[in-house]
Amino acid sequence: MRSADGWFDRLVGLDGEDFIFTAGKERMDHLVPASWVTAAQGAMIETSPAAVALMAEIARRLKEQGGAALVIDYGHMELRSGSTMQALKSHKKVDIFAHPGDSDLTAHVDFELLQQVAADNGADVMGLQYQGEWLRQMGIDTRTEALQRRNPYEKDTIKRQRDRLVEDSQMGTLFKVLGLCGRRWPFGVGFD
Repeated sequence: MRSADGWFDRLVGLDGEDFIFTAGKERMDHLVPASWVTAAQGAMIETSPAAVALMAEIARRLKEQGGAALVIDYGHMELRSGSTMQALKSHKKVDIFAHPGDSDLTAHVDFELLQQVAADNGADVMGLQYQGEWLRQMGIDTRTEALQRRNPYEKDTIKRQRDRLVEDSQMGTLFKVLGLCGRRWPFGVGFD
């Protein structure tokens, strides 16, 4: 979080027996992208040093060994202010502090940062695409039709499953596909 004195981490503390968010004392200016250094006081961004380290390792391996990688997850095309942290229990959103140790904590992926780290570490970035558009370019509609012809009694189920992956109101724009490859490798389909 940005304070008058710079960027600081956001920690979890206790207020009596309740968990609360609290400001940390360690400066985090070194983790903040250059374009965000002078953001307004109170701005909050999410960063993951572990994701940066993992992406750097993947990119170095692609550079040295060749190959390609797809990163598919939910997140934003570019870094945004605010928190995307959420807790899920039994496939439903719950308060982050309501079920400690008994719910899954998750946050959106910063695909802008991952692309930059990959490029900085020697991988070629094929592109970043919405999952729905990527699947369309990969031929999901043709595949759906073929599956429906072979399974006429499952036609509606197959359509529902396709829609869940592709439609904007479902996973189609929330999920992104990042394509990476080693230098001089051909770019994969789906990033036009």
